[in-house]
Amino acid sequence: LLGSEGRGSKEAGSFRHNTNLKANEHWIEVPTRNKVVMFLSSRRGLRIGTAVARISRRYQLSRSFSTEAPRYPIPPFTLETAIEKTKMAEDAWNTKDPEKVSMAYSKDSEWRNRSVFVKGRSEIKEFLTDKWKKELDYKLEKRYWCHANNRIAVRFAYEYRNADGEWFRAHGNENWEFDELGYMTRREASINDVPIDKSERVIAIDGPPQTKDNPKWT
Repeated sequence: LLGSEGRGSKEAGSFRHNTNLKANEHWIEVPTRNKVVMFLSSRRGLRIGTAVARISRRYQLSRSFSTEAPRYPIPPFTLETAIEKTKMAEDAWNTKDPEKVSMAYSKDSEWRNRSVFVKGRSEIKEFLTDKWKKELDYKLEKRYWCHANNRIAVRFAYEYRNADGEWFRAHGNENWEFDELGYMTRREASINDVPIDKSERVIAIDGPPQTKDNPKWT
């Protein structure tokens, strides 16, 4: 890189630099397919700077520079990868493991779950821990609805009982937004509970949930 300083084009893998910094220092920007990684060059060598995401042919500062590995599939989503992302969420939530589930969300992820507002992984874990203490024998089905670029919409149903043995089926819709690494940055969930009898359950309690549309809750 240093041998061709300042002579790169805008194509992926090339770079350009800006010398409007301290003496003997300048930025080197190395475009890749999804972002530009910037290095600060000086006599002490290179050190990594800020990541800049390419959105609609413009560079905008990403929400934060992250050292976390991509969580595939990542945006922009296709029909196949949006369905895959939906299935991954279903599988994770059915573990009822707050730690595991929280890792699918960005560190500063924002939620609206019913009338509760949550922000960040710590609050997400706390919310889920409390949720699954109250919603016993929980089992969930999620279904892809639509998607566009870095957003996915799903509908879902889950069944659970409370500590008094009363059963419910919750019906809901979710809107998801993801960052460039595939972590969910925003989750909007609207949910309604319907009291049911134990004999009216339609989502499997033992084993995996239904893999095809279940007409009993569609």
